[in-house]
Amino acid sequence: TLRDKSHTLCECVCVCECVCDSKTQKEISERIGCSQSAVSRHLSGKSVGRKKCGKKRCTTRRGDRTLRKIVEKDPFQTLGDLRKQWTESGVETSRATVHRRVLLNQKQRQKCLSWATEKQHWTVAQWSKVLFSDESQFCMSFGNQGARVWRKTGEKEMPKCLKSSVKYPQSVMVWGAMSAGVGPLCFIKGRVNAASYQEILEHFMLPSAEKLYGDEDFVFQHDLAPGLLTMVLLCSIGLPTLLT
Repeated sequence: TLRDKSHTLCECVCVCECVCDSKTQKEISERIGCSQSAVSRHLSGKSVGRKKCGKKRCTTRRGDRTLRKIVEKDPFQTLGDLRKQWTESGVETSRATVHRRVLLNQKQRQKCLSWATEKQHWTVAQWSKVLFSDESQFCMSFGNQGARVWRKTGEKEMPKCLKSSVKYPQSVMVWGAMSAGVGPLCFIKGRVNAASYQEILEHFMLPSAEKLYGDEDFVFQHDLAPGLLTMVLLCSIGLPTLLT
């Protein structure tokens, strides 16, 4: 609207019609429903759009292209190495920004923004009632999890994204939970499926929650758990969840 300094086509036409009818600025403002000064700015061409809200973008499009070139040159670099090279090219930024620029597409960024916006006013007390959980695989043969690669969707089988490795490396899958304290670790045999995940929840998550919260209420955070049966289990015990 004129009041918000962004004119709609209908309002602009209405102003022009009023001017042609030799109406005064005061009469025009009363008809449109805005201030007389807004009409004056519109007629004089001095009206400008409202400034964009939100945090200013910390990198330029050119800087983003530089990062993509660094990744394409060697997609097996660590996040720290990428940030170091990007900084050396003249871009000062954080590890989190590097991670977002490389991995997240527009849809994922929108989901992250919506999730953060919903919980931006949560207090420390509220977050202390959230039981965070995740699982990770640790390779014993090499002392680490092997090489990670930065790639786009559909590049899984491309030669530049592949490296040779031992066929059957020794590894262990570990699940854990933490909040205002830590719970016991669960060492998983084989892959995590709906059945094994339910056993983890029953024999490790619930005891962890009892240890950390006692009889108090809490919220269980987890990623997209495997299988519909898992969600049925969580609903059956009346446990509120927080998906990430």
